[in-house]
Amino acid sequence: MNMNDMKSILSEIEAFCRKHDLAETTFGKQAVNDGKFVARLRAGKSVTLRTLERVRAYMESQGGVPNVKDAKQQPKAQGAKVPAKTDAPKDGEEQTAFRFYDNRQKYLMFVNTCSEKWVVAERVGMELAHLKPTPPALRVFDAGMGDGSVLTRVMRDMHNRFPHIPFLITAKEISLEDVRLGLEKMSDRFFEHPATILIVTNLYYAEAPKLMPKSISAAASLNWAEVPLKGSTSHEFDEQIKGLQNILANGWQVKSSEKTGNPLYVRPSVLVLYREDHKFMLDQMIPRPGHFDGQYDLAIASQPYRAAMSAKFKAEKVLAPIAKSIAPGGRMLVLHSYGNDPGLELVQKIWPGHDPFKVTRHDLIKELKDQLGRSDRDIRYQAYADNRSLFRYQMHTLPGEVEQTASIGTSTLFAAWNAAVYVAQVEDQLITDAMQNGDYLDATAEVLKRHKGLWFYDESFVITRTKR
Repeated sequence: MNMNDMKSILSEIEAFCRKHDLAETTFGKQAVNDGKFVARLRAGKSVTLRTLERVRAYMESQGGVPNVKDAKQQPKAQGAKVPAKTDAPKDGEEQTAFRFYDNRQKYLMFVNTCSEKWVVAERVGMELAHLKPTPPALRVFDAGMGDGSVLTRVMRDMHNRFPHIPFLITAKEISLEDVRLGLEKMSDRFFEHPATILIVTNLYYAEAPKLMPKSISAAASLNWAEVPLKGSTSHEFDEQIKGLQNILANGWQVKSSEKTGNPLYVRPSVLVLYREDHKFMLDQMIPRPGHFDGQYDLAIASQPYRAAMSAKFKAEKVLAPIAKSIAPGGRMLVLHSYGNDPGLELVQKIWPGHDPFKVTRHDLIKELKDQLGRSDRDIRYQAYADNRSLFRYQMHTLPGEVEQTASIGTSTLFAAWNAAVYVAQVEDQLITDAMQNGDYLDATAEVLKRHKGLWFYDESFVITRTKR
């Protein structure tokens, strides 16, 4: 079987699984009694003509493969019937001066007008249900705290499930503004769950889990601040957190990478917060410089990279270092934008062909297997079927606002436009050029009315480490 034949049969299998909401492992077992058949096929393993005939005969017996038109239909509310993805960008294409995540206005408007943070927190909750914490604490790594919207919701869920278990939470974030916004939400968390250690750091993905820079010079300049919070009320904790501004301003300075334009830390920093009245109980868990194993029961990687980066870059620079920090029995949830939704449709009305969502979970899993296969043999990958992997979030609108015959309010149009270009990671200069006339507002109104709203799809998969 040549490469074109392999791509063809893979496309048929993917379309069949989407149509029947079937996991690829289940398909393999039912079609050829091999749960790893699809994974082997995707990895480039050869297939005999007899096996190929069995696969196609099985699909025909179950109603056949949906045609191309059916395969490209929009997914339903919780499902996902998605088109095949094109090849990922070549290695090196990520080396552009793109500063998407630094645009505060777009980010804050998106966070406040869309439900993604709520829905992501609910998806994380599905993983919490699988955890079986062991002493001394439930350990969580958040690969991108952002403004803390997801993390605080997850911490509420954690308290609800494990009200008497100590929490050790490490949150990576390089943006000073996000650290401030995230910490503002934490006083209530320390009040409700006193046995909490919260660690915030600006270290790189390869460094953050163990709270230690890799270079000797960076380690020597490590800015480590341990702050026991006094008192017992949310107000007292909030006042002390507000008093950390000098520490944050000094520790979270950034510079731009000459290669990518992405922000880099000037000085590596770690901030450790906990309640002073619980220090005796938490003392053995409080990390100290150079003395932290960096093992976690749950790692959350929500939108940790630019979508257009290659699978190799995402796996090597971001996901693999975090995956190595998963403790035995632990889990890692990876989430990123998927496309094939009204948001991308709106963007493509202005920029036909624009689609940064070309690296699927299957591409990332294959790359991670190549990178971690020898060193971490106890790691397992769960791609899941599309009806579980893909989930939908939407932009908030007033009831009936986008269904009325009169024109949609300007504020709603601007919010929808902002959300669409933010999720699709359109560069600022292109946006500025497009907004020179009113075509983008007409396109936004048309998409909103036709779909009676605006929504987006995220994709997820899970990495686990088996118990020893």
